[in-house]
Amino acid sequence: MSLSALLAAAPSPEPGSSLDEAAKQAGDAAGWVEENWSTWLNTSLRIILIAAIAIVLRTAIRRALTKLIERMNRSAQAVEGTALGGLLVNAERRRQRSEAIGSVLRSVASFLILGTAALMILGAFQINLAPLLASAGVAGVALGFGARNLVTDFLSGVFMILEDQYGVGDTIDAGVASGEVIEVGLRVTKLRGDNGEIWYVRNGEVKRIGNLSQGWSTAGVDVTVRPTENLDTVRTVIAEAAAAMAKEDPWNERLWGPVEILGLDSVLLDSMTVRLSAKTMPGKALGVERELRWRIKRAFDEAGIRIVGGVPAQADEPVKADPSASVAAPSAYASTTSPQSLATAPINPPNISK
Repeated sequence: MSLSALLAAAPSPEPGSSLDEAAKQAGDAAGWVEENWSTWLNTSLRIILIAAIAIVLRTAIRRALTKLIERMNRSAQAVEGTALGGLLVNAERRRQRSEAIGSVLRSVASFLILGTAALMILGAFQINLAPLLASAGVAGVALGFGARNLVTDFLSGVFMILEDQYGVGDTIDAGVASGEVIEVGLRVTKLRGDNGEIWYVRNGEVKRIGNLSQGWSTAGVDVTVRPTENLDTVRTVIAEAAAAMAKEDPWNERLWGPVEILGLDSVLLDSMTVRLSAKTMPGKALGVERELRWRIKRAFDEAGIRIVGGVPAQADEPVKADPSASVAAPSAYASTTSPQSLATAPINPPNISK
C-alpha cells in the first residue's frame, strides 16, 4: 500500500482540538499562578525582611561591641605608666581580656541572631520544625558527651575571663603549674615558669587559683642583732632608714604603707630577731625586702650596731709543730741481738756448711 493511500485512510483530526487543549492548559496555569502569587510574594517579602533585619542587627551589635572594646583599650592605655596604672591591671592584660570577652559576645550574638533568622525562614516555607529541633537536641547531647572536656575548658575560660581571676602579667599558682601568665585563651592558659619553661594549662583542669599579683603583697624582713644591743636605739635606726626609703623614688609608689616594726620575734642567748612588715604593690615585695635590708645594714654600720646570724667564724691560729715528728721510730733491726730482733726472727737460719 502506498503512502498516499495510508494518508487517505487515516482519520483526519478535528479542527481546533489542539488549540483548545493548549488554551485550557494555559488558563489552568494562569489561574494557579493567580491563586498563589500573593502567597509567593508574601513569603518572599517575609524571607527578605527576616534576612535584612538579621544582617542589620548582627552588624550593629558587632560594631557596638567592637567600639566598646576599643574604648576599654584606650582607657587602659591612658593610665598605663601612671601612679593609678600601678593599681590597675596593665594594658596588655586589659587588651587580651577585652578581646576575649568581645570575641565571646560577638560569637554568641551572631549564633543567636542567625540561628533565629534561619528558623524563621524555615517556618516561612511551612516546614515543620519539631523534628528538626528534636534532631538538633539529640545531636547536641551527643556532642556534649563526646566533647565534654572541650566544653568544660571553654566554659571555665569564659567564667575565668568574666570574673577576672587572672590576666597577662600576673604571677599565679594554678596547682598543676605556676609562673607568670603570658597568654590567656578560652581553652588554654600559657604560663612561663621560673626557669623559663612554658606551661600550657587547660582551663578545665584548674581547680584552684592563687593570684600573687592582685590586691597587695607583704614584705617581711627579719633583722638579727646581738642581745646586748639597746632595743630603743635599734628601733630608732630602723624607723629612720624605713622613713627615708619611703620618701624616695620608686619606693614611694611601691610601698603602700609605712614599714611597721612588729617587735621581737625571738630572743636567744647569742642573738635576738626584730621583725618588720610592710604592704607593697603586687609583685614588688621581693624588691622592697632587698632594698630595706640594704638600707638597714648601712644604717646599722653607721650607728655601730652589729648584725649577727649563724655560727660565728673562728679565728685561724697557727698550728704548732709536733716535736716528736722529727724523731724516727726505733727499728727492730738496729741490733740483731736485741729481744725485738730475736722476736721478729724466731727461726734460726739453716747451716749451709754441712
